[in-house]
Amino acid sequence: MKILVPVKRVIDYNVKPRVKADGSGVDLANVKMSMNPFDEIAVEEAIRLKEAGKAEEIVAVSVGPAKAQETLRTALAMGADRAILVETDEEVEPLAVAKILKAIAADENPGLIMLGKQSISDDSNQTGQMLAALMERPQGTFANTVEVDGDSVVVKREIDGGLETVKLTLPAIVTTDLRLNEPRYASLPNIMKAKKKPLDTKTPADLGVDIAPRLTTTNVSEPPVRQAGEKVADVDALVAKLKAMGVA
Repeated sequence: MKILVPVKRVIDYNVKPRVKADGSGVDLANVKMSMNPFDEIAVEEAIRLKEAGKAEEIVAVSVGPAKAQETLRTALAMGADRAILVETDEEVEPLAVAKILKAIAADENPGLIMLGKQSISDDSNQTGQMLAALMERPQGTFANTVEVDGDSVVVKREIDGGLETVKLTLPAIVTTDLRLNEPRYASLPNIMKAKKKPLDTKTPADLGVDIAPRLTTTNVSEPPVRQAGEKVADVDALVAKLKAMGVA
């Protein structure tokens, strides 16, 4: 079985994002970038399935600027076999990403597409579901556990009430949650080997996908500064304060 793992280049999760002075978006100048943490978990799970003999090849794919090659090289250093970059400097919305992944899947014919449940850049949590709808494939989202058994995959999903177990017939789409695994660090020898692994470059036009945006960002602003709390002398003073605020 072949596993396709989409990965996204985002601001490193340890970095606090800064809003541009004109409010047009997030400032990416001189900011450390890395692989989306949820996608990193997806790469790790795909590698574990390969190590268990459930998969033969792992293909990492990313949609973004030329610098996204660095993110793909990280996936290759972790253990992916080859990579595909769909290069564009435009901001690509989840639906367009799903259409691009559908076109790549048509060429690659993977048995399993495994991706992070959301990216920490826009938190859309849409691409996996849209891809499953476009490809008419079963989906297991928010995966806590993934087990491949013959021509099916059993996914334990994290839901509000606890865990839900679903059994999907392959080929299928799985989106990964935080508690699925702990991603490995790429060793120096594997980082060096990753430089020689194949990385193909395409464009959205090559795949026949229109990435024209359907949404327009009108303004981006910092969240309001949290106000300091106020201490009161006793319970009576607290009750009086709450009444004055119209709470009690």
